[in-house]
Amino acid sequence: MKQRIYPIGIQSFEKLRRDGYIYVDKTALIYKLVTTGSYYFLSRPRRFGKSLLLSTLEAYFRGKRELFEGLAIEQLEQNWTVRPVLHLDLNIGKYDAPDSLDKILDNALTVWEEQYGTGPSETTLALRFKGIVQRAVEQTGHRVAILVDEYDKPMLQAIGNEELQKEYRNTLKPFYGVLKTMDGYIKLGFLTGVTKFGKVSVFSDLNNLKDISMRRDYIDICGITDKELHRYFDKDLHTLADVQGLDYETVCLEVQKRYDGYHFNFNTSGIYNPFSLLNTFDAMAFGSYWFATGTPSYLVYLLKKHHYRLEEIEKVEVTEDVLDSIDSEGTNPIPVIYQSGYLTIKDYDPEFGLYMLDYPNREVEEGFVKYLMPFYIDKSEAEAPFEIRRFVGEVRNGNIDGFFHRLQSFFADAPYEVIVGQDPVRNVELFFQNVLFIVFRLAGFYTQVEYHTSRGRIDLVLKTDKFIYVMEFKQGATAEEALAQINEKGYADAFASDSRTLYKIGVSFSDEQRNIERWLVE
Repeated sequence: MKQRIYPIGIQSFEKLRRDGYIYVDKTALIYKLVTTGSYYFLSRPRRFGKSLLLSTLEAYFRGKRELFEGLAIEQLEQNWTVRPVLHLDLNIGKYDAPDSLDKILDNALTVWEEQYGTGPSETTLALRFKGIVQRAVEQTGHRVAILVDEYDKPMLQAIGNEELQKEYRNTLKPFYGVLKTMDGYIKLGFLTGVTKFGKVSVFSDLNNLKDISMRRDYIDICGITDKELHRYFDKDLHTLADVQGLDYETVCLEVQKRYDGYHFNFNTSGIYNPFSLLNTFDAMAFGSYWFATGTPSYLVYLLKKHHYRLEEIEKVEVTEDVLDSIDSEGTNPIPVIYQSGYLTIKDYDPEFGLYMLDYPNREVEEGFVKYLMPFYIDKSEAEAPFEIRRFVGEVRNGNIDGFFHRLQSFFADAPYEVIVGQDPVRNVELFFQNVLFIVFRLAGFYTQVEYHTSRGRIDLVLKTDKFIYVMEFKQGATAEEALAQINEKGYADAFASDSRTLYKIGVSFSDEQRNIERWLVE
């Protein structure tokens, strides 16, 4: 029996097809793209197959019919025209200086000029690009395909550096503007990226791009649907069930819980993260594969710069304008978090035009909160899991003093500047809230956490198999006052019939000490 080879990290369609990797056929959608439009933009999270999509388009436009044998497009396309392809990959560069982008573009242009020649008056990057497009058409007799992978990488890496943003914007606007000015010479232009920058941006002059990021007919152009999962990987699901000692239905539910749940519009089928799915089948083990490939540092930078309350990330409501673009200064972190794949569309209110965003799946939710921990608590990535394990152990064993002393250590270890920033009063309170959110959210993956009841908003309810903890936190007030609120509002009444031991805990914070001052248990 032939070994199944999973295309993990494979971005070349030609390599994938020639070397026998599994390919989830997206070529019917590719045929629709090239026959119904000319200019496209697609936003998808990293590791979602954008680069492979562009590589497939390149193979198609180069007329490599043999690579498409047995795929849907083989029956759809009758004329395999060989066209010039200008494929620019901006994912390869590190953009930390004004000339970083120029060097990447100059390298690509030099390669194309070796093939199509140069013009004496072409003194700028945009003019060189324009000349290459024109000569490619004149020399081949066919219009060109222009493919740009990760068009926004320079802008994303420069978030927080307005001068660098301005430099890159001034370079990219005229460069991408060639797609508009050379329309008669272009068969197809396709740009991919994580984000779509709005306001004064590289897109402001490129109004001929069709944004298919939320288009229902292209929702599954990247990623894997449930139907595709069972069509291409059903045997793998059965093998995974055997290896994990689970039945088939349980494994399917676990795979869905961990890796499904991406929605790029409301009321659409969920999309599985292809990178995590392929790694799971390759290793025959569950893991946080997508998250392990790295989280962009600009996300935490935005959250901390704008003093964002982390609890508000969950089930946040936004308008379509917020989903559609971010501004170059990144003044609102939510669009960046959404477009980077850490939030996805879960619901929609048509009356008010509001989209409800939440984590797509367990892998992202758990990974994102774990990633945040070292930035808010002075614990290394290596230390953090052990600290949480000890904390959860104390919660499970009813060691109230133990887990509150550990909470105190979390607050005590945080550097002063991390807590206070520019607004000591507001940011101390925000810091308390964010650390509690991170710690108890992580604990919630191993215990049950609730925040609301019909009688009002309880600060925190933790449940284990033996205990229920009802907690109220007060800043600038006493532990007695916090405990009194639990009793006055009847927060514990909802658990009266529960056989588990119930603890009511009032907690006070000290602004002066910037820590938990006292806790009182009843």
